[in-house]
Amino acid sequence: MAEVATARRSRITPEREAELYEAVLDLLREVGYDALTMDAVAARTKSSKATLYRQWGGKAELVAKAVRHNKPGGAGFSKIDTGSLRGDLHAMTLRSDDCEMEQNSALMRGLAMAVHGNPDLLEAFKEHLIGPEMAEFNQVLRRAIDRGEVRADNPAIGFVMHMVIGGFAARSLIDEQPPSQAFLLSYIDAVVLPALRAPITG
Repeated sequence: MAEVATARRSRITPEREAELYEAVLDLLREVGYDALTMDAVAARTKSSKATLYRQWGGKAELVAKAVRHNKPGGAGFSKIDTGSLRGDLHAMTLRSDDCEMEQNSALMRGLAMAVHGNPDLLEAFKEHLIGPEMAEFNQVLRRAIDRGEVRADNPAIGFVMHMVIGGFAARSLIDEQPPSQAFLLSYIDAVVLPALRAPITG
């Protein structure tokens, strides 16, 4: 399977791949997941459908990988190591400016609705977005445990990603405002770190 995936990826340059992902995200913002078609992606990117299917297999995988690619640094949470959990969480947050957060918030709200009615999209998200991000996020938490900042048996450890995503989503729902760096940084200090009993300074 890995050899097949490598063969697929070798047919397209990283620059061209980035262009395709950006076009996919633009289409998602314009028409939503259900109305997005491979024909539309092919037309927008001047590609053939055969190339798209050979490279990504289908719409769900293409969309999931486009969202993953759009993350600052392609996610890459595990590469952040400031020496403290607070510093790491703040550094993650600061990789997106307020404009990017607002755009991503609107995009993810639409995709969250689509996931419920599309098992293929849910599976693709788990494989290409949720799974890899959870693995990287767990490395950040593991370093905090190794440094003695967080106890390994703290029951909140299993809910850190839930808390972060919840704060991001609830900002629009409750406050009717887009998420921002200032809001998320204060949320981390007021909610996430206290739940982990981690230092909120430094």
